[in-house]
Amino acid sequence: MYAKTQAIPETVKVQSDNGTLRLQFSTKYNPIFGGKRKHQGLSLKDTPDNWQKAIAIAYRIEGDLQHPDWQQLFDPSFAKYGLKTKYAAELKLAAPIPEPEPEMTVGAMWEDYLTWKRPQLEETTYRLKFVSTYSNVVKGLVWDSKLAKFTESNNTAWNLPISPAASEIILQHPVSDSTKTAVLQALSEAFKRLQSLGKINNLPANPFVCTGKFLKNTADKYKPIISATGDEREWWDTEHKESGSNGDYRAFTREERDIIIKTFYESTRLSCQQVAPLIEFLFLTGCRPGEAFALRWQDIGKGKDGQYIVFAKSYNGKLKNTQVTKTKETRLFRIYPKLEYLLSKIKPTNLKSTDLVFVNTEGNPYNTGNISELWQETSSGKGENRKSRNGIVTQLAKDGKISNYLPPYHTRHTFISLQAHAGTDLLLLATACGNSVEIIQRHYLGINTTVEMVDI
Repeated sequence: MYAKTQAIPETVKVQSDNGTLRLQFSTKYNPIFGGKRKHQGLSLKDTPDNWQKAIAIAYRIEGDLQHPDWQQLFDPSFAKYGLKTKYAAELKLAAPIPEPEPEMTVGAMWEDYLTWKRPQLEETTYRLKFVSTYSNVVKGLVWDSKLAKFTESNNTAWNLPISPAASEIILQHPVSDSTKTAVLQALSEAFKRLQSLGKINNLPANPFVCTGKFLKNTADKYKPIISATGDEREWWDTEHKESGSNGDYRAFTREERDIIIKTFYESTRLSCQQVAPLIEFLFLTGCRPGEAFALRWQDIGKGKDGQYIVFAKSYNGKLKNTQVTKTKETRLFRIYPKLEYLLSKIKPTNLKSTDLVFVNTEGNPYNTGNISELWQETSSGKGENRKSRNGIVTQLAKDGKISNYLPPYHTRHTFISLQAHAGTDLLLLATACGNSVEIIQRHYLGINTTVEMVDI
């Protein structure tokens, strides 16, 4: 037995009834069936092949009934559709079919698309890109820096019918070309989906296909690629990036690492002192910041061959939710002496196993904003009232106590780099950090130019 009701097409559905298939007509067609809801048997058994035949018949009938000249096209005897029925004489086309429903708007298509797309996306991608950024473009919302919020504009595609005019509105939005391209690609996918479901029949061409300057230029596909740092690589040399790195894998030296940690602990700012253990933990584990934010004491324990930290979750400060790690894998990180000392030093005497290891001054989870505020230069106010304040690492770089400033994510690069150059087994290191041996070799160790091919 197969699905009881087939939802395609919309107004002439296929149903299974006691092992045989039948058509069920929408109530909008009641007037032509004597005011009663109509079912029409197909004399077809409920099998996959017959389902396809039934759907094809339903599409033909619905197409005739939806046509402006339906009274001439629709065959009440059903003979035109390959059916034989004894009820043909009872059918009377006495009343007109109600007017078709209004055309679907871009907003309705977008909301339907988001519901369908959500299970396919990471929650962060869904909420921050699709529900926030992309939806704002479709709605025509623009950022007002004075009011510090999104405001409505006159150019919105939300209530427009699906048409080339709606695509033009998207192109006029004051966002980057890359964002416009992403929105158009999403709308194009939404259109193709509805078209495949038979919900859009009046537009043969997809109005959201990227054209002109929004098409990627493939003419120079084989030219060398110049990175933001000025490095040149060939077209075939795939650039491996880790989330958060932006292709920059520079690291602090061991001495610079220790200076940064020491300065946080000895800062006159209470917030810097309180975050110091977290900064040290990031340097000593190389974990991603979100993984440290979500860490609970129950994730630290003993195994058969030593103590381990279990990295299984990550906290996103923007969404204020905890989710699986970036790689969707649970990692075991073996605790070594220096790390063991740090954990024993900060472990409270009275705690619940579910307590977070690191919390800010308000007792809430840390997020990247908290760390960045204390790490780098921050500013507040505008114009003459604008004030800047150096973070710990920014000040150390300006004072010449470390060679240069690097963002907080480089605590991870520092750990991996120091461990790799110290001779740590690369497979162990990659497994513990949720990385790959290839990336460590490529970005942290480089190529050993002293090695030669074996003479075989």
